[in-house]
Amino acid sequence: MRFCTVMMLLLSWGSLSAVSATVPRSPYRIGVLYWSMNIPGQVAMRRGLEREAGKINRAPAPGPGVELIVRVAGDGIAGIERQIGQMNELIDLKVDMIIVQPSDNAALSLPLRKANRKNIPVIAYDQYICDGDLASYVTTDNYLAGYLGGEYLASLFPPEKVLNIAMVEYPHVSSTVERVDGFRDALRDRRRQYLIRHEYQAIEPVRGKLVGQQILRDFPDPGSLDVVFTVNDGGGLAIFEILARAGRREIAGITIDGDPRSVEIIRAGGIIKNDSAQFCGMLGAVALRTGYDYLNGKDTPHQILIPPFP
Repeated sequence: MRFCTVMMLLLSWGSLSAVSATVPRSPYRIGVLYWSMNIPGQVAMRRGLEREAGKINRAPAPGPGVELIVRVAGDGIAGIERQIGQMNELIDLKVDMIIVQPSDNAALSLPLRKANRKNIPVIAYDQYICDGDLASYVTTDNYLAGYLGGEYLASLFPPEKVLNIAMVEYPHVSSTVERVDGFRDALRDRRRQYLIRHEYQAIEPVRGKLVGQQILRDFPDPGSLDVVFTVNDGGGLAIFEILARAGRREIAGITIDGDPRSVEIIRAGGIIKNDSAQFCGMLGAVALRTGYDYLNGKDTPHQILIPPFP
């Protein structure tokens, strides 16, 4: 009798084990904070991230899937402020992880530290967050992107020429600051003399259009400006389209992102002369895959740099 009881318990346990082995684990709840859907490169980053989520969810068991809880900040100061609230909201929802493309390097420091206290891992991609602990940071080698543009520019003009340059910057995030640093260092390394004639700010099309018009007002005479360097195609394409329509094709455009329209302009011999292309879709995909591996207890790099392509 005792033997039969033991056998029944063992059989029962075995059948329960078999059932539990086939029951899928609950998906990881991952909060995803996007910055802008008006900048084509950032749209591509989102698509890459969400395609990777689809691959994970289609993969055979036993690994859990992922459920993305998505928020979009939007552009400008309002977007920065909105993203702070969105990150706090995700922390309060007790998600398993947050993956964020910061709209500002400093603005998310307090929410990041709050996530650290709640033991919610955070992965930043494209930009970093100044304070607090990130589980990982995934980005383009932005310094190299700027350096490649400066290096190519140095080859376009006679060595003795002093270059008159307009810089279109965006000092609020790490990636664009690093691009400017790389651009300037490349000119310095090639002993090129240059003057920064004016500095502007633009990173998306609306502001880019305004900056393009302002450049024409500031430098109305052909030959008064040799180069316009823009930190991305989001604002840069609008600027270069305005300059080209005004007939200012003597200006050499140097930019970053690799938008297909920029590539077409380069191929046609237009105003843009060099564009350091990001692998934007890969940025999003690698951020999600790194986060998924982290949640599954795998060793993950603290920083991942993806090289640009000139």
